[in-house]
Amino acid sequence: MSETVVTATAPANDPAFENVWDEIVWRGLVHVSTDQEALRELLAGDPITYYCGFDPTAPSLHLGNLVQLLTMRRLQLAGHRPLGLVGGSTGLIGDPRPSAERTLNTKETVSEWVGYLRSQVERFLSFDGENAARIVNNLDWTAPMSAIDFLREIGKHYRVGTMLKKDAVAARLNSEAGISYTEFSYQILQGMDYLELYRQYDCVLQTGGSDQWGNLTSGTDLIHRVEGASVHAIGTPLITNSDGTKFGKSEGNAIWLDAAMCSPYRMYQFWLNTDDSDVISRLKIFTFLTREEIEEYERLVAAEPFRREAQRRLAREVTAFVHGTDAAAAVIAASEALFGQGDLAALDAATLRHALEELPNATLAAGTPVAQALVDTGLVSSLSEARRAIAQGGVSLDGARVEDEKTPVSGGLPGGVSVLRRGKKTLAGVFVAS
Repeated sequence: MSETVVTATAPANDPAFENVWDEIVWRGLVHVSTDQEALRELLAGDPITYYCGFDPTAPSLHLGNLVQLLTMRRLQLAGHRPLGLVGGSTGLIGDPRPSAERTLNTKETVSEWVGYLRSQVERFLSFDGENAARIVNNLDWTAPMSAIDFLREIGKHYRVGTMLKKDAVAARLNSEAGISYTEFSYQILQGMDYLELYRQYDCVLQTGGSDQWGNLTSGTDLIHRVEGASVHAIGTPLITNSDGTKFGKSEGNAIWLDAAMCSPYRMYQFWLNTDDSDVISRLKIFTFLTREEIEEYERLVAAEPFRREAQRRLAREVTAFVHGTDAAAAVIAASEALFGQGDLAALDAATLRHALEELPNATLAAGTPVAQALVDTGLVSSLSEARRAIAQGGVSLDGARVEDEKTPVSGGLPGGVSVLRRGKKTLAGVFVAS
């Protein structure tokens, strides 16, 4: 099998836009913001410092965070200076969820996750040149502050009535769970972050999800009260599918950026399965393709949706951006080989195993007859059905047609696995027990 080679679009802003503000608006990245004309002028001028925060409430970032990382990268490509904030202090609390109180993680766990998230954020920004990125941790300025100093210097600038009106707080107050003072105070901590970064780095813009708007404006309001300065915030839209379901969730599992938590193969398949009605907006948000290129894919989706050219490009671009071109090449080769367009035996063992984990699968003893394997993997409901399928020539094992129902499953593919196929497109994986 010839080696699959993947190239990905290098991060670059579209030269068709004179101002990065116009580009991020066209890409659908501005759901809510402070004064738009002021922002457009600000981003067209001299380099500014901006930030986005990431709380370590899990050991990995996910696709929702990728929206922020790409937005940060686009602003950096326009010459502006990014600060990636990893919330060593805010992660000890967590922002209020709409439904119920978060379970507090230990300080040791949060500290460990800070390291994981820091390394992930660093992968998506540039740390070279005049507008090199910088990573900061809000525990550095929160930990030394006493409770009395926090209340006197920061808390006195907040009005409880205003805090109660924030969407996340209001939702919790109207729920059976209520809200603790700990989570109620989260917006003050995030506001203090913006104030600290304004003072240290002259940071004048914060980005975040639109569900964080109350926390974003907590900072802009605090800086206005304390420093008398006007600073800005951009809230990106929450990404949902056209049917209204939450984006990035599959049977309760988030699409994580850590390959150990979500394999590159699963990520590739996630994007490959994007609905036609969603794929163009995904190309705008999650790739660096130009407007001209994306409009051509829009034409292809309308004229030839069965080719799924836009989905394949989306899957390739994002997988390569997150995991690298080598990983993208490996998963594309696996995807093609599983459906008869390549040599299964030439695949990378780890990628093949990850691919089979996404299919119906079973762990079986070496030498299990193929008819029994068909039943155990769920490709058929009974041995008699398995025998009929084999007799009709509709079953293959590791790419070779099965003639005898007693043919043993040996795990002859890389990593000690086998691939069962019934018909043209119904597949299952077998992990052969050692």
